[in-house]
Amino acid sequence: MKMEFQAEGVRRAPQRPTREFLRRARQGGAILEARALSFGPDKALHLSMGEIPLVMPYEECADGVQEGKVRDIALITRVGRPVCFTVTDVPEEGPVTVSRTAAQRLCKSRYLDMLQPGDTLPARVTHIEPFGAFCDVGCGIAALLPIDCMSVSRIASPADRVKVGQDILCAVKSRDTEGRLVLTMRELLGTWEENAARFAPGETVIGVVRSVEEYGVFVELAPNLAGLAEPAEGLRTGQLVSVYIKSILPQRMKIKLVILHALEDEQFRFPLQYAIRSGHIDCWQFSPPGAPRRIETVFH
Repeated sequence: MKMEFQAEGVRRAPQRPTREFLRRARQGGAILEARALSFGPDKALHLSMGEIPLVMPYEECADGVQEGKVRDIALITRVGRPVCFTVTDVPEEGPVTVSRTAAQRLCKSRYLDMLQPGDTLPARVTHIEPFGAFCDVGCGIAALLPIDCMSVSRIASPADRVKVGQDILCAVKSRDTEGRLVLTMRELLGTWEENAARFAPGETVIGVVRSVEEYGVFVELAPNLAGLAEPAEGLRTGQLVSVYIKSILPQRMKIKLVILHALEDEQFRFPLQYAIRSGHIDCWQFSPPGAPRRIETVFH
């Protein structure tokens, strides 16, 4: 990733910013960041960098404001949070004028618009909805990570997998009708064999109940790996359990488990362990060679 186009909240502000520093940033087109202090009646965001006041006029608060694609509430909620910008005017005295719109347009033209399906990129989770997580993929530009793209194991809520403020790695899945990125993460979290290699028959480990059926209980051992235990009473989806691994059958993609006891930890979620951390993916095959069921992703 081009570092100047990272998510908001990552950049470090200079310890002692000066107007001369801001003039050089303007000449070089640098993307800076400061905390938004208020959104006034003038519909401008007001910030400061050290003792220097900054003002971001309404039309410069986000790409799409002028076209009515960005609602005022999206700007109001920036108050108290880091906001990226480029510098547009540095007077000798008074507020320095800055533009988040220009920074986002630079990010799109020089970075995001160049990405293809299968390209990996970092992202920061900004908020969660039942259908997925919205992520900052650079300069405050949002992309959607749908819930079914978070892992091979099915989850009830995106909060089962990620949390707001978390830095994650994703791949570009596609673009929506407006050209915005749609993300996927499951292809980076390892194949069935890569995940199963971390476990062994006879081992006792923790898992998370993902589905309770009449014929058994599906227990997640890792975001891309689940096993089946025999039916048990009193279990609920999302519950943490300890399980004994009876057997691992790669050709059938099956892991047989025995639930030993239930645990109480409503906040537990498995850490994300990436098998792929950078580069481009053309085709990803989750299932082992020769498995009767083929699970794969082909990026176009």
